[in-house]
Amino acid sequence: MTPQTVYQRFSQTATKWPNNPFMCVLPETAELYGIKAGELVYGDALQRIQRLVEQYRQAGYGHGHRVGLLLENRPAFFLHWFALNALGVSVVPINADLRAAELEYLIGHSEMLLAIALPERHTMLLEAAKVVDSPLAVMADGDTPPAPARPAPLADRQPDTHTECALLYTSGTTGRPKGCILPNEYFLYCGIWYATRGGYIKLQEGVERMLTPLPLVHMNAMACSTMGMVQTGGCLIVLDRFHPRSWWDSVRDSRATVVHYLGVMPAILMKADASPDDTRHQVRFGFGAGIDRTLHETFEARFGFPLLEGWAMTETGSGGVIQAYEEPRFVGTACFGKEPPEVEVRIVDDADNEVAPGQEGELLVRRKGDEPRFGFFAGYLKDPVATDEAWAGGWFHTGDVVRRNEQGYLQFIDRKKNVIRRSGENIAAVEVEAVLLQHPAIKAAAAAAAPDDVRGDEVLAVIVCAQPPSPQDMQALAQDIVQHGLQRLAYYKVPGYVVFVDSLPLTATNKIQRGELKKLVPQLLASEHCFDTRSMKKRQDIPV
Repeated sequence: MTPQTVYQRFSQTATKWPNNPFMCVLPETAELYGIKAGELVYGDALQRIQRLVEQYRQAGYGHGHRVGLLLENRPAFFLHWFALNALGVSVVPINADLRAAELEYLIGHSEMLLAIALPERHTMLLEAAKVVDSPLAVMADGDTPPAPARPAPLADRQPDTHTECALLYTSGTTGRPKGCILPNEYFLYCGIWYATRGGYIKLQEGVERMLTPLPLVHMNAMACSTMGMVQTGGCLIVLDRFHPRSWWDSVRDSRATVVHYLGVMPAILMKADASPDDTRHQVRFGFGAGIDRTLHETFEARFGFPLLEGWAMTETGSGGVIQAYEEPRFVGTACFGKEPPEVEVRIVDDADNEVAPGQEGELLVRRKGDEPRFGFFAGYLKDPVATDEAWAGGWFHTGDVVRRNEQGYLQFIDRKKNVIRRSGENIAAVEVEAVLLQHPAIKAAAAAAAPDDVRGDEVLAVIVCAQPPSPQDMQALAQDIVQHGLQRLAYYKVPGYVVFVDSLPLTATNKIQRGELKKLVPQLLASEHCFDTRSMKKRQDIPV
């Protein structure tokens, strides 16, 4: 029988490989979470899931309900997710870092009726629910589910591939988060895509061990990593988050064969001193996006495995994913591969005209054939206008700026809204940030557009230092940072302002909240820790 739901897919795998480990919890993660370390095999996990299914069924939960999960990256997240999925209940992952106003919005917008949450977060959830007049109930893992406030709206229908499996909220980097409706099909195809891709991505059935530090409120961990392992009977090793100092110990101790990463991770790992242990691991490939192009080749040479850059969004899932999983990968050029035969791509200017190879434009994607939205999200909850805008003309508008090289492969530039336009030149914030992060004093950095009466925009660098400098040393450090940039970037791309802060506004996946950063620009420019470095922005002589 072809699985129609995530629960059915897991059940089939557990029946085939009951003694294979499904999850591995390392001692470090177990200690931080206060749970037991070790492995959970598929057969035992299925028994625990089936017991939860009966508890939720008896309580009255069913097709069309939504339930929140505030369980961080704990094994309980998966057990409750799969159990609820068996009944047609959609789960809403809740970032543990959200606070009152954010929770009020999430609870009210999603209309969740229950939240399975860490006990210390119950009061805040209930208070937020009261503000938005929600009948939300809360429970901890291990509690008996309370009855839902409303009957299941689709109780007369069996869950299938089109049933909502999860409601994932976008990062909210440029505005209020949107609720992406993700059906079972979305998750099932993620697993199939990962298991059948080939090239460097060769998942061996029943033997892979995949390590991810990414949060389960993110589609990469919840859909790609999880379903890739469930599809192939592999073991998922979930960390609470990325710990640079213990990362390689975790890789070795877990016997990981695959690791998932975000672009900031390789940059941090490369700052550590080289060691003979750098290649003492079993990793065959890394799966992720956003590595600093200047570090890509040196990272692979030092640590001994390829970092396979890819492109996808919560909205596209694996239906429109593009991945550099085979040669040529054009390492060091921000290349994320070429669209596979089942995916169609357009690169267009602001007037929706296709641009020539080598020129930058917005990436538009869709599935080839009669189902252009296969594997994509089903739409934005309660926002059909935004859904229609995203799919204008029958193509999904990604908001990402890319270009196609001479060989036809795609290179990432930046989010369309992150491009800084100075004196007619387009500057990608991520390119500036990648160079800034190579400075030894910098722990985190963001680039934003500051208003300029003459040039339109000027580059503002927002800097978090590894060791906070004294006020007396800040100006000299700001100048050193700009000098560092002048050696690596065209002069117009280097910061015209440098401001030192304690922290950046970040999402749950450590992405910069661009919308929040934009709001902060006037305040940052007025800060006593902001330094005007525009006089240093001069064309550099090129040695001959």
